[in-house]
Amino acid sequence: MESTVQLRLFGTLRKYRPPNAERFPLPPESTVQTVLDMLDVPPEKVHLLFVNGAQAGPDHPLGDGDTVGVFPAVGGG
Repeated sequence: MESTVQLRLFGTLRKYRPPNAERFPLPPESTVQTVLDMLDVPPEKVHLLFVNGAQAGPDHPLGDGDTVGVFPAVGGG
């Protein structure tokens, strides 16, 4: 059975959002890093990762129905 996740990419990372972000299909045993690799998001552009509202690392395993949030570094002054 295929697992899917919901993707939320914010700020400058929105350009990496796929058309099927609401039900993004995953290979078995996927992690957050698997998703970032599939979307070709450069690692240096990612500042914070969340899975189901909790901060996570790139090695966090994903399950069917999870929501993945990816935030860029925010500049300002």
